Amino acid sequence: MPTFERTPRPEKVAAVEELQEMLKSSTVILTDYQGLDVKGLSKLRTKLRESGSGYKVVKNTLFVRASEGTPSKPLSDGLAGPTAMVYTDDPVGAAKTLQEFSKGPKAIKLKMGVVDGAVVDVKQLEALSKIPPKEQLYAMVVGGLQSPITGLVGTMQQMISGLVFTLQGVADKKAA
Repeated sequence: MPTFERTPRPEKVAAVEELQEMLKSSTVILTDYQGLDVKGLSKLRTKLRESGSGYKVVKNTLFVRASEGTPSKPLSDGLAGPTAMVYTDDPVGAAKTLQEFSKGPKAIKLKMGVVDGAVVDVKQLEALSKIPPKEQLYAMVVGGLQSPITGLVGTMQQMISGLVFTLQGVADKKAA
């Protein structure tokens, strides 16, 4: 009896290729979106777009195929139920937005994710959401670097002022 190999439908092949492109992002976070209605999902997508992230509802079987050979492969092991994925190169911004939408009666549920090749669980995603944004971190670094310089300049100004007052005192004494 001959065996027939099924050739995948073109739309499925296209969907897998699209997912493969998304999985090239440095961060992929899986969520269960069942708690949100259409309006909530739209708000979530808008907020994620603002932080440079994308959000896509995916079929688990297509995700498994698309993740072959990518750092996101470990995520396919525990897929169950409805799944949507966040793909981004800014894990902190995405985690903050997801944390915001994971509270309340109509909320999404975080499943797991991959950040720069490392698998992270829900607790690690929550910790990631508490990190300050990049701009604030940059400001903290610059402030830390600037602080000793500012102190040095202040000390030197005091020394120069002291020297000027001493010289002025000597000049006043000689003039008298």
